[in-house]
Amino acid sequence: MDAFDAVVVGAGHNGLAAAIHLLNRGWSVAVIEQAGEPGGAVKTRELTLSGFRHDLCAMNLSMFAGSLFFATYKDELTAHGLAFAPAADCFASVFRDQTFLGVSKDPEKTVTAIAAVSAKDAAAWRAMLARFGEDAPHIFGLLGSPMPSVAAARELWSAWRAKGSSRLLDLGRLLLATPRDFLDAHFESPKLKAMMAVWGMHLDFPPDVAGGALFPYLESMADQAFGMVIGAGGADVIIRAMTGVINAKGGEVRLKSPVARIESDASGGATGVTLGDGTRIAAKKAVIANLNPQIVFGRLMNPDPKRKAFDEKVARIRAGPGTMMIHLALDSLPEWRASPELKRFAYVHVAPDLAMMSRAFAEAAAGLLPAEPVLVVGQPTAIDPTRAPPNKHVLWVQVRVLPATIAGDALCRIPATAWDAAKEEYAERALDILETYAPGLRAKILGRAVWSPLDLERENPCLIGGDSLTGSHHLDQNFFFRPVAGYSRYATPVPRLYLCGAATWPGAGTGAASGYMLARMLAR
Repeated sequence: MDAFDAVVVGAGHNGLAAAIHLLNRGWSVAVIEQAGEPGGAVKTRELTLSGFRHDLCAMNLSMFAGSLFFATYKDELTAHGLAFAPAADCFASVFRDQTFLGVSKDPEKTVTAIAAVSAKDAAAWRAMLARFGEDAPHIFGLLGSPMPSVAAARELWSAWRAKGSSRLLDLGRLLLATPRDFLDAHFESPKLKAMMAVWGMHLDFPPDVAGGALFPYLESMADQAFGMVIGAGGADVIIRAMTGVINAKGGEVRLKSPVARIESDASGGATGVTLGDGTRIAAKKAVIANLNPQIVFGRLMNPDPKRKAFDEKVARIRAGPGTMMIHLALDSLPEWRASPELKRFAYVHVAPDLAMMSRAFAEAAAGLLPAEPVLVVGQPTAIDPTRAPPNKHVLWVQVRVLPATIAGDALCRIPATAWDAAKEEYAERALDILETYAPGLRAKILGRAVWSPLDLERENPCLIGGDSLTGSHHLDQNFFFRPVAGYSRYATPVPRLYLCGAATWPGAGTGAASGYMLARMLAR
């Protein structure tokens, strides 16, 4: 039987980050992955035609590029091929009157665009950006600290000493505010508010849900201050670099090795894993599950009466909404009716107002296929042309938000209630919407691949119901309550069994924070 200091179950980027840091501290580590490739939700494949590389789920790597993990291991990751493609024009929103508003890394370009809709908002944007420069170290420091921890308390203490009680209370209001209330307090233009608020829909925050203001604020200001990056050649560049570092440090990444169960000893502590083929792998110090907790405690751990209350909490974790991915191979980029300038942006959001965002979320929550879903249109080949053959392009379309189980159609036009039967017809609805903003798009399509919420779960069982968040980020499932109350510091009731990944603090995204923080705590 093979034995390691730590066995990491799940080769997503958080598990890989944990493995790298533990290896660097002298631990022996094996990463066990059921799929034939590592990466979790960060994968790049030729999904449509040969030579067209599509990011299956995650595309934006700005969180990874700005992470403490990357800062620590930058040289090693770069030596193993990690490279980014920066976007000078980060994101934009198109509106029903066929205009657009966007954020570019050049602040003057952004402010000029905002001034065209509101001179007052242009000044308010400048003021918010200046304040972000002062507040960002404290916010990112808090997000990069275990919850709760002495480090988190120090960040709050530091913010209080630097800014005083008033500014600390402002930070608290930001963490609790709805997107609408936060944006109404700072801006007057409905277009600017919609452009920022749509970032909440990347998680599960429609305009009027408390706790949803932070991500629109952070993404908008961070893109303005630092720009946006995607992976050179594909998002999987970070995965290939991380696995390269693991192999170079003597670790192992075992693919096509599904775990049948996590083993425990007489005292109840985790001792390793048994694979589907019966192979046993011992863990002398830790088993790290980079998985959805509902899989860990619903499928991989034997029931234990002593753990009954915890298991019940895990079973009640509420999923975020489902997602559909539409991947297109194109003859050329979309001809955006609002402006040819949109061809330069990494993201174009089709979410023209707060009312439609609220409506789409409410319909999906009721089990309905939304009449007008939010469309996040990624144009990676506008930034990185190496992802497609010469003069060709890929389009990355994320359809948000959708029900995991279909109860009906908000427009009463799609009769199917099973995703396998409904997905192509619903993809046509999304493309119909795109055609109104980019006429002639269908004529440019050379190939397409549609991934329903069910398809995403089949690809990655952690994405239950197509939930790319691994659990809602609403306040009752965030901060001290992620994944469940009392277990926000990655430990579980099972000694030597730990959790990391999007289900744990600080949640979804490509920042690798939970895996890195857990490894630092274990190796301390």
